[in-house]
Amino acid sequence: MATTTSITTTYAGEHAGKWVSAALLSANTLEKGGIEVKQNIKYREVISKLATGDLVTDNSCDFTATSSITKTEIFLTPKELKVNLELCKDKFRSDWEAIEMGYSAHDNLPKTFQDYLLAHVVAKAAQKNEQSLWSGDEGVSGEYDGIITQLAVDAALPAANEVTGIAITAGNVVAELGKIVDAIPAELYGNEELSIYVSQNIYRAYVRALGTLGHVDRFNNQDMGDLMFDGVRIFVANGMPSNTAIAAEKSNIFFGTGLLSDNQEVRVIDMADTDGSDNVRIVMKFTAGVAYANVEEIVTYGVVNAVN
Repeated sequence: MATTTSITTTYAGEHAGKWVSAALLSANTLEKGGIEVKQNIKYREVISKLATGDLVTDNSCDFTATSSITKTEIFLTPKELKVNLELCKDKFRSDWEAIEMGYSAHDNLPKTFQDYLLAHVVAKAAQKNEQSLWSGDEGVSGEYDGIITQLAVDAALPAANEVTGIAITAGNVVAELGKIVDAIPAELYGNEELSIYVSQNIYRAYVRALGTLGHVDRFNNQDMGDLMFDGVRIFVANGMPSNTAIAAEKSNIFFGTGLLSDNQEVRVIDMADTDGSDNVRIVMKFTAGVAYANVEEIVTYGVVNAVN
């Protein structure tokens, strides 16, 4: 008789938050600390921006205000999202049993069938979140406006910070990255938090170009940890559309979520006791959104600004 695999517990509450955390924070950009993460946002987070004029003047005996200070605010409002998925246990049971017997190269093995199903869903959710983070569209179900999407309609983006993009190859990637660096405002260049966030195809082209020049062994992953260009770190953002890039400080871009709030939820429901079927339903509820503070300090490549 075949072994019966059943799920007798339900993930919810505090433990559920760990799975939501894995789904969101295992997105490439977040997992590698590419941008700032703001947690526990119940509804909306206010991010204040300060702008000053010239601060230093000649000394005198009297107190005289040397500059003006302008305070503005931006809002980070994570969108409520969910995963409703129904899986047949029969289709996954053989894979799970093989892993339990040791036929796997993974370090962290799922100890229960429930863990196996959750890990499968978490990986898919993380992949979707990485894409939404950069190029998501609020009007599309399951997405929120990503950084690239917001920059494309931001009239405050300086024209000097917009670099026209082309199809990137190993032959032109060095020249195109040079255009991005040239457009970076002088006050940002040299900042330790400054990175050029690039799409996968730009990153691959740059690695190939370096390999051709003999600077990087393309077949040794250990040499690909922190690539630099003209003194600026190159960060590969897997969710960024092909042939696009932005240069910005990490502290200028924010990902917001209610990760530890009450509205984060994961449930695994075995339907065997309800309708006698072999189906399992997975329900995830969470919030996510992104924003940037100072658009004047962001350089875009390959992003067509529709309002500028």
